[in-house]
Parts: sequence; structure tokens; C-alpha cells
Amino acid sequence: MVVPAAFAHPVPERFTDTEAAPLLCAGAIGYRSLRLTGLEDGQNLGLTGFGASAHLVLKMVRRRYPHTDVYVFARSEKERDFARQLGAVWAGSTTDPSPRKLHAVIDTTPAWKPIVEALKNLEKGGRLVINAIRKEEGDKSELLNLDYPDHLWLEKEIKSVANVTRRDIREFLELAAELSLQPETQEYELHDANRALAELKEGKVRGGKVLVMR
Repeated sequence: MVVPAAFAHPVPERFTDTEAAPLLCAGAIGYRSLRLTGLEDGQNLGLTGFGASAHLVLKMVRRRYPHTDVYVFARSEKERDFARQLGAVWAGSTTDPSPRKLHAVIDTTPAWKPIVEALKNLEKGGRLVINAIRKEEGDKSELLNLDYPDHLWLEKEIKSVANVTRRDIREFLELAAELSLQPETQEYELHDANRALAELKEGKVRGGKVLVMR
């Protein structure tokens, strides 16, 4: 395969191909999302949705911001238990109130309801960063539940993540090697791609899902 040199990045030797795959996508976008939160060590961070990107953000925060508590909101107990194993101080469902107000929340879900719930848990002046390629139409009506005093007042912010840049990839790969970030992965053969998508939708796989082309 031939690619423009500007878009080719050396992968640290410590990572296998399977480990590097989620770092180049979910990890890099998670890194950008975390950077956009403006989080400082000691502030509280919320993660809504707990898949490939969020689990790497949690690992990164535990190492880079040792005094920051991470609160996870996930749809299944399996995901919540996974988050606790990785060091989340609390994990609840999407609609559960956070035990403490959050200075920033990163949303990785394709739904609208988690946005409304996350805004409710933000500290004054807090920022919600939406790390999602798209939002589905199914629950768009949830936006009608926005209440200005509860969700938006006191200078709360909403910021979306557009794309991963070359800088994000370069910096994150170096950081991942430095921090020894080890992504949780599950491999699928290319012919099992549809099964991988189905299990992703059903929340059966934790961490990153990697298609292996042999």
C-alpha cells in the first residue's frame, strides 16, 4: 500500500498490530476529546458510553491526571463493571445522577438522551465534549426535555469533535507508548465483520474491536 508520507505514522514497537489498531482510531479521537475538555488534574471527569474510545480515555486519565476522579455512565452493568475494574470511582446508568458535579463530560454515544443527562451533571462553567461521528434520529425528541436552568445555565458549554488530526495521531502514539497504555481488544476475522457489528450494537464486546485481514 502506498500512502502520502505526511499521513504515515511510525507505530511504537511495543504495540502489536492488533493493539495499535484502536490506538489509531478510538484512542486518538479520545485523546483529542480529552484535550478539548480543558481538564485540569483534580477536576472531575464524566464518560458517557464506555466502548473503545472511552476505555482508553479512562486509562489515560488515570496516568496523566492522578488526582482526577472519573465517573462513567453506561447502558449495561457489564460495561459499568468494566469501568470500575479500570479505575472509575463510580459507574451508573445513563440516567443516574452523578454523585458529584463534573467539570467535563465526554459523550461517545450515538444517541441524544445522554447529552441531556450529561448537561444536568455538569458543574457551573463545565464543558460537554461530544465525541461522535453522528447522532441517530430515533431519540431526537429527547432534546425537547432541555431545561435552561438545569442543563445550560451558568456558562455550561457544548463542544463537538470534528476529526482526528495528524498531530493528534503523532502525539497520542508517543503518549500511549510513554504511559504503556494497553488497549483491551477482541479480534474478528474479516469474514466475521457483520457479527462484530452485531455484537458491538448489543454491547457484548468490551474495549476495542479489531478486524484482522490475513
